[in-house]
Amino acid sequence: MKIKYSYLSVLLALSPCALAEEESVERILVPSDFRNLAVDKLPASATIIDAKSIETRQARHLEDILAVAPNVNFNSGASRNRFVQIRGIGERSQFSEPTNPSVAFLVDDLDFSGTVGVGTLFDVEQVEVLKGPQGTAFGSSALAGAVKVKTRDSDGQQDGKVSLSIAQKGTMNLAAAYGDKISENLFFRAAVQQYESDGYIKNKYLNRDTNTKDELGARIKLRYLAADDITVDFSYNYFDIDNGYDAFSLDNLRETYSDEPGFDKQQSDALSIAVVKSFDGFDLKGTVSTTASDIDYGYDEDWTFVGFHPWAYQSTDSYARTRDTNAVDVRLFSTDAIDLGGIKTDWVVGIYAKNTDEDLLRQWTFGSGNFTSVYSIESTAVYGELVPQLTDKLTLTIGLRAEDSSLDYRDSDGFSDKTDETMIGGRLVADYQLDEDTLLYAGVNRGFKLGGFNPDSRISGEKRVYDAEFNWNYEAGVKQYLADGDIFVGLSMFYMDRENTQVSDFAVVSIDDSMGSSFIDIIDNADNGKNAGIELEARYFLGESSALNINLGLLDASFSGYTDASGNEISKRDQAQSPAYSFNVSLDIGLSEHWDMTIEADGKDKHFYSDGHNERSKEYVIYHATVNRSWDQWTVSLWGKNLFNTEYYTRGFAGFPNDPRDEYTTFGPYLQIADGRKMGATVEYQF
Repeated sequence: MKIKYSYLSVLLALSPCALAEEESVERILVPSDFRNLAVDKLPASATIIDAKSIETRQARHLEDILAVAPNVNFNSGASRNRFVQIRGIGERSQFSEPTNPSVAFLVDDLDFSGTVGVGTLFDVEQVEVLKGPQGTAFGSSALAGAVKVKTRDSDGQQDGKVSLSIAQKGTMNLAAAYGDKISENLFFRAAVQQYESDGYIKNKYLNRDTNTKDELGARIKLRYLAADDITVDFSYNYFDIDNGYDAFSLDNLRETYSDEPGFDKQQSDALSIAVVKSFDGFDLKGTVSTTASDIDYGYDEDWTFVGFHPWAYQSTDSYARTRDTNAVDVRLFSTDAIDLGGIKTDWVVGIYAKNTDEDLLRQWTFGSGNFTSVYSIESTAVYGELVPQLTDKLTLTIGLRAEDSSLDYRDSDGFSDKTDETMIGGRLVADYQLDEDTLLYAGVNRGFKLGGFNPDSRISGEKRVYDAEFNWNYEAGVKQYLADGDIFVGLSMFYMDRENTQVSDFAVVSIDDSMGSSFIDIIDNADNGKNAGIELEARYFLGESSALNINLGLLDASFSGYTDASGNEISKRDQAQSPAYSFNVSLDIGLSEHWDMTIEADGKDKHFYSDGHNERSKEYVIYHATVNRSWDQWTVSLWGKNLFNTEYYTRGFAGFPNDPRDEYTTFGPYLQIADGRKMGATVEYQF
């Protein structure tokens, strides 16, 4: 079999590959999996998006690229689509409540779970999306899956690049990266990106843009070869996100009338140190990481100005968090298989500890005073995995993780509680290499997620605490090359059985007898959740320099056995943010030696915005295109996103009144409109 084209993105089954020579293929590995396999040999559902695909799509943030992955959704309620759902599972917002994430998010070895707003993309090697519970590797943060941004390492190669993009809506992106040797055993790589945009919202009352983006990301990585068998990697990341948030209007337009527009800010410092010591037959790796973040989020609750209407109320709501996370991971992993009863077996064993401290200050116009809370999580885990090679073609993966987590919460309303839970997760997977071109696999994974607390004092006693959730994922798949490598097809079928399904709901209460309403956010447990689906990924190589990609996800997700915040019994309901289908289709065309272009379409079916109301996102398809001209060390790109200016929505609310013009009798919907058409140009110089 001969692979004839440099992949841009083959999801689920095969990642992008690059040809060094026609007969020599460098495969993209998946380091998030213990075995560090090429993704076409990985017996699991994964989407790997390479650097070329990121550049082709002109992606500056994770929200620009995740639509490529089937059965992955994301929504806003903020300046960015920073809440991710995989196969229908994931958070959709955060206000006063402390949230334990369902989707783990990492930048290299740094844990940013729950803070995807820092998912900026520059000098990135690949983005890895692991689907389904990752109980062995990531524990309680990955009930639905994991997203990892893998940045370029400091490998001692002298190279760099500078990139400048200019686009509509005052959009500018300036970025640079460079790596080299400091000495024969000390390497470095540094990268910085500054992104700015006026956004698509015009505040008519203030006569200015109020949904702007101002995002700075900087990183330095060092690698020290301390000895022939010792490597030390150091990484420091700095993020300064200073975005506006003024997205909602009473008339669901891109014109707002708020007099105190909101904000969505985050400043983070993050440091990791990893040491690898090689022994005969195995390696020892120890990683220490710490992240410190200040996260500020607020909005104009009434969406209007003083004097807008005689009945109008005036209110702002803001949340200032400090979140510090420290983690230690020590693992031993085989470099040579050991013999267990005549069976060659690879192995890994490790211990893990993490603590997260989160302090919140809420300032709300109608609050009796400032609300404060302190939330702490301490987790320790032991994990291990055996990979016996039963025959030349049949391999088992047996993984297990035991994690003990204690949660401690207290707030200024006098509520406090503690929990301590020990949870077990893991996986049992069999993969069979039928022939050189065909891999079959089947297995079961068990994931888990911590319970937690509802902080609002208006919530009744039995609703203040919700239970941990467990997720059994049954999956089978095939990865196969056809037509001498010209066609690749990956197919995965899964069924999830969720126990104590965590449901995000809300109740509505009057602010007073004559004005608007307020939310009470509630997380509760339904008896069961069922998530089933198919992920089909195909690529057809059209000669030496062109290819057609078709990526399709089908999903049927529901929960049952739930009493909502209004006391209604719900026997069965579709899960929020779970479109029945999602797809990405792209055509990569090599026009000549120096010219190429890509045409893409992303689509999703209609789906509920929330579990607590019945408003749905409509189905939509959006189109993008890029044309590249390259010569020597230069590349010039002309590109367009959402070419036909399709109107679709990234967040929606209903079930509460907020319009004084009709005496607060209309209960929505209120919608956050996604970005419209954007045309731009990028110039990149590599050296």
